[in-house]
Amino acid sequence: MLPYILLLVLLLVIIFFGLFIVKQQQIAVVERFGKFLNTRSPGIHLLIPLVDRVAGRVNLRIQQLDVLVETKTKDDVFVQMKVSVQYMVLTTAVFDAFYRLENPQAQITSYVFDTVRAEVPKLRLDDVFEKKDDIANAIKRELEEAMNTYGYGIIKALVTDIDPDDAVKNAMNRINAAEREKVAAEYDGEAERIRIVAKATAEAESKRLQGQGIADQRREIARGLEESVEVLNKVGINSQEASALIVITQHYDTLHAISENTQSNLILMPNSPNAASNMLNELVTSFAVGNEVSKMNPKKSE
Repeated sequence: MLPYILLLVLLLVIIFFGLFIVKQQQIAVVERFGKFLNTRSPGIHLLIPLVDRVAGRVNLRIQQLDVLVETKTKDDVFVQMKVSVQYMVLTTAVFDAFYRLENPQAQITSYVFDTVRAEVPKLRLDDVFEKKDDIANAIKRELEEAMNTYGYGIIKALVTDIDPDDAVKNAMNRINAAEREKVAAEYDGEAERIRIVAKATAEAESKRLQGQGIADQRREIARGLEESVEVLNKVGINSQEASALIVITQHYDTLHAISENTQSNLILMPNSPNAASNMLNELVTSFAVGNEVSKMNPKKSE
């Protein structure tokens, strides 16, 4: 009876102390008398109580570590950078990840600090924003070279935030605002120049059309006078008398146009019945004298 009881007790001890379960995405490290024995994958496993023990469990999930680094740029601006490193334990190097490195987060943080403070001081502040991907690639490259020997793989390194001092950010905003105001002023000046050129072009075209209209008007007046003289010649009035009649007619038309304005004052000077003929004779005489003077002094007339 006693052997059966001892066998039952031994079986219960094995069940309670010898069976263990490894969860998904974990690896269990088993030691025998303090020495590494093997690793166990997810599932239920059996070990020898008091001889074997589970020394620890290694997480195979992708993990993320956020590191805040303060450094100085080439143009002496202090910035605080946030670097996110995604890493995981290599399934083929669980022994190294468990035994060789006690604190992987501290090791990764040290390499991030070292790389950032080596790369950022080479760049100006504006270049830091533009080349943050290059900085992230440099961090990933350095971490891979260092952490692979310890059984850790680097999935990704990201520069997620670049935060300069508040005074620097305000200065950058003022510079940006001034630059935009400069561009706006240039556009306003160009628009004003276009308006001035367009206005001058329109005025020039208006003057040209106005001059053309006046020339057409005078041409039509001359044509009308010519036709009037021809009509008067047909009824027996000679050219001089016709010209005098036309002059006196235009004279009275002018007086009539002036009298239509109620605010004008018109004074009629006394004249003889031969006023129109005398006026025409005086005009003809003046033209004739002017032609003679021009012939006598050709250089002055030029």
